[in-house]
Order: sequence, then C-alpha cells, then structure tokens
Amino acid sequence: MAVQKKDKRLRIIPLGGIGEIGKNLTVFETDNDIIIVDCGIAFPDDDMPGIDSVIPDMTYLTENIDKIRGVFLTHGHEDHIGALPYLLKKINVPIYGTKFTLGLVEKKLEESGILGGAQLQVLRHGEMVMKGDFCVEIIRTNHSIADACALAIITPCGIVIHTGDFKVDYTPIDGEPIDLMRFAELGEKGVLLLMADSTNAERKGFTMSERTVGAAFDELFSKTKGRIIVATFSSNIHRVQQIIDTAAKFGRKCIICGRSMVNVIDVAIETGYMKNTEDVLVDIEEIDNYSPEELVIITTGSQGEPMSALTRMAVSTHRQIEIVPGDTVIISASPIPGNEKAISKMIDELFKRGANVIYKSLADVHVSGHACEEELKLMQTIVKPKYFMPVHGEYHHLVLHKNIAVNVGMPDENVFILENGRVLEFEGETVRCDEMVPSGNILIDGLGIGDVGSIVLKDRRHLAEDGLIAVVMSVNAQTGDLLAGPDVISRGFVYMRESEDLISKICEVTKSALERADSISRKKDWTLKKNNVRDALHDYVYAQTKRNPMILPIIMEVDPEGFSKTITDIE
Repeated sequence: MAVQKKDKRLRIIPLGGIGEIGKNLTVFETDNDIIIVDCGIAFPDDDMPGIDSVIPDMTYLTENIDKIRGVFLTHGHEDHIGALPYLLKKINVPIYGTKFTLGLVEKKLEESGILGGAQLQVLRHGEMVMKGDFCVEIIRTNHSIADACALAIITPCGIVIHTGDFKVDYTPIDGEPIDLMRFAELGEKGVLLLMADSTNAERKGFTMSERTVGAAFDELFSKTKGRIIVATFSSNIHRVQQIIDTAAKFGRKCIICGRSMVNVIDVAIETGYMKNTEDVLVDIEEIDNYSPEELVIITTGSQGEPMSALTRMAVSTHRQIEIVPGDTVIISASPIPGNEKAISKMIDELFKRGANVIYKSLADVHVSGHACEEELKLMQTIVKPKYFMPVHGEYHHLVLHKNIAVNVGMPDENVFILENGRVLEFEGETVRCDEMVPSGNILIDGLGIGDVGSIVLKDRRHLAEDGLIAVVMSVNAQTGDLLAGPDVISRGFVYMRESEDLISKICEVTKSALERADSISRKKDWTLKKNNVRDALHDYVYAQTKRNPMILPIIMEVDPEGFSKTITDIE
C-alpha cells in the first residue's frame, strides 16, 4: 500500500506592520525552517507618555528559536531595522541586507554594544541566498533611502514577492531604477503571493521622481541671498546629496547638524553612497568663518521633534546656531500623521524669529518614497500573483490597496487583509487564516524592555491629566492613634498656596475617614484606613472640583522609641 505524500506547508505570520505604520516584522515558516523579513520599531502614540519606542512582541520567535535561519532586510529605515538590537539579544542569527542597509545596522548595533557577535552578510541586487527550505532573491527597488530592495522568496509552495517599501522612479539620483523586468520575469514563472507596500494606496497617479526636488532646490537657492537651512529625514541620503550638489553649484558650504544626520552621512560616505562632499562639507565649529550667504545648514527636525536640531534653533536653545532675520528655512519632508501640530508650532516659531519658511504646500521640496495608485496597479499587472496580501499600512490603506488589486482583476476572495499575529497558511490547494500566534506591542522606556504595561500607562495618563494628591499621616504603632498630620502634597492638581481652604478641608476629610475606619475595625487595620481615606477624598475632591486626581494615602507607623517606617505601598 502506497504512503500518501504530505503536502508542503508555508505559514506567513506578520508580527508587526499590519494595520499600522511601523514595527514591520514578518515570519515565513515551513515545517523545518523560519526566515524573518525586517525587524522594525514604531514610534509611540500620544497616549503612551514616557515611552521611547515600540517593538513587536517576539514571543513566537523565541519559542521557535531552533528553526530560525536568518533575517532579511528590505532597507534601512528605523521601522524596518530599529528592533534588531532587541532581537539579537535573544536570538543570534545571520542578518542579510544590502551594503548601505547593513552600514546603518552596524552603526546601530555598535551603539547598543552588541556589534561584536553579529553576523552581517552583505548582499547585492540580483543575488540569491539559500536558507533551509527558502531561497531568497534580492531585487532592486527605489525608495526614499538608498539600496532598498524587494525580496523574491522561493518556498516549497511557490514564489512569494515582498516589495518592501517602494516607488517606481525612472530617473533616480543613483541612476539605478527599479528592476521591473525581474518582477515581470517572476510573474511569467508564476507568483503564489504578492505582499506589497500600501502606504500611498489612497493617492492617485504616480509618485514624482526624486529629481524634481533637485530642480526645486536649484530655483530656491538661486533666489536666496541669506543663509539657507534645510531640514529633511536623515536617512534620505539622495535628498542630502542633491542639497550638497546644489550648494556647490551656487558656491556655498554645507554644515551637517543633528546627531542622526551626522551618523547616516558618515555611513553613506564610508560606503560610497555619497560623493563629491570633500570640498563642500565643513565642520559646525567653523560656522563663524563664513558669511550667511556662503552657508547651507542641513539638519534634522523636519517633523518638529522637541529635541531635534531645527526645533532647538526655533526656540533659541541650540548651542551653536540661532535663527536670525534673513534666514531661509526649507522643510523638505511631509508631516508623518500625528506630527502636524508639532510642525505647525515649529514653523510659527521660525516665522517669529524673522525666517522665511518654505515647506511642501509652498514649493515642490519633497516627494514621497512610496508608490501611488498607478504604480501599485503596475506591480499587480506585471507580477500577476495568484493571491495578494497588502502590507505596510493602516487598515484603511490595506482596504484601498485591496480595491486597487480587485479593480485590475484579482478575485476578491484571493485577497487577504490580516492583522498582526494572524497566520496565513498554504498547504496544497488549501489556504486558511484561522490561527493566531502571540503578538502585540512591547514598550521601550529607557533601558526597560516591556516592563511598562497598560496599568503603568494608565497611571501615567492619570497623572498627566489629573495630577496627584498625597496625604501623609503618622500613627502610633501601639494604639493606631493619629500622632501627626495629615500633611497634604499636591502635584499637578492645585497650587497649594492659592488653595489653602481646599487643602484644609482635605485634612478634615482625612481625619474623619480615619475615625470611621477605627469605629468599624481595629485601629491597626492599615489597609482599611488607607482605603477609607482614598474613597472619602475621591468623593470630596470630585464634588468640589469635578476633577479626579490620583490620591495616595501614606501612613507612617511610629513606635514609642521613635522608630518609624513606611508600611503602606504607594499604589
């Protein structure tokens, strides 16, 4: 009796990057092997006070550590490489990427102190790598960072193409357009699944070429007499190259300002991705040696980040550069959703200091790095996938990208809009997505990884919105009688000198609450005392102010010899 051969199985599991911008991490799994595509961070939302960044939950990876064969990177943006230090501290596996991408990774791992043990493998466009059940091919694409690539992943079930972040630029700065021919060749062979960037799915037409920004710089520089300050994303070295080239054309020197900008440009020069900089770049310490009309300052801060170089210039806290009347500030970037208010405030401050501020709505000083609707149609048409999964976008981007695919002939039932942690599984002719694996957000706060959870965030929001009242009482350890206090401390609730009547009444309410606790239980029932005080003050303060500050009763136990200790925890 013949033994029936079991069908090969492929599981695709997004652990981040679906229904959100950032935190990109996708797992490709067979029965024997796992490869990972990208490993990025997301930036915290407004309701995450104190959080530095957010990384994907990597529980599934640590549970399957023996199957992991490598990480493949599509490009060097933080939302695709930023979580690598956290992954490599748990799982030391080879990292594959193009030269510039790994140059940025190397700098990041060096800062994290884990570069020594890292296995970084540089790949060239067109190169293939075998890793267990997978063969991964690197395909050239265009994006707002150099050396971006798509991945053609040959699996036991068929070819999967992951575009990474991409646009179709026929005239890129480095002269290397997207390899549409290779995408078409793979389409002719037959592609099982296309996973494509959805960021600009709501935008009609085509994304403009990066070269159009260079033309805008030429026009602006030719008309500007004073000092020019250009803010852009530090990773967009093609944009920076155009700024440097334009500065040289008009006889200006360039100063690089901002730590991340300096780091990225150092990597770009070392790896050969920026050229003709020797006679143009000067150190910021030499700024006083040049007149304003001889200078261009290239800086970070295009998103209005509070500690960025441009924001510090705008509020006159930068150590070496101050905005003066006659400066021209060019913001060569589009606002990331959520940053609009910060950018607007920064622009107002720049105008107040007499600067002429130019931004996207006033001139063509920025183009996107993501494909618009017509480019997404083109990718669907030449790849001709059997199935489609939109990635890298918020939920409405994914739905709009699905609609684009359906409009060019993709059957509706062959499009999968997943969520982070949802498993898309191929086995023979069967396709299913009914399984979930652990996923979610791990919050980074300083050196803490995941030690800040929903309860801590709730407390932080409570403190930020409503403030704090701490009531300190000293009681006799033997009898439970009140010896001193209550003393009231207010932070972020009311200014105590202007609210003496309210503070006095809070003391009275506290004493009454202690007496009620004593009447219904033994005097040394500290938990009851604390809860009674908290409840009574909550009701009183809300009745008087319609506010809900955090209330912290603190009871100090004093023994007859004068020894004291805090016996209640601060909740």
